[in-house]
Amino acid sequence: QVQLVESGGGSVQSGGSLRLSCAVSGYDSSRHCMGWFRQAPGKLREGVASIDWRVSYGDSVKGRFTISRDNAKNTLYLQMSSLEPEDTAMYYCAARTVLYCAGSLDSGTFAYWGQGTQVTVSS
Repeated sequence: QVQLVESGGGSVQSGGSLRLSCAVSGYDSSRHCMGWFRQAPGKLREGVASIDWRVSYGDSVKGRFTISRDNAKNTLYLQMSSLEPEDTAMYYCAARTVLYCAGSLDSGTFAYWGQGTQVTVSS
């Protein structure tokens, strides 16, 4: 059974940093495209970052967020810096069933999802 469990969310002031983690079980994340998405109340789910052998970022987070993974721990990370109130959302970890992301941040192409972790940024 594939499980993705996010952690590391919380409340932070504008300009602060957080690191999200996604522990993967029942699935070899190193052999699949992985990604982070977010959804704020009343808004569509937004692609934040994806990783295969390269990384891709949504325009709103470029230069501030960094996606990475530890294959030995089967864990995905999202380092978030210079956080802004607009970054407030539920953040989700997701996995595709193929190796390549091809730069995709389309949530419809990701098959497995975690339950999410809340990030709240106050001004």
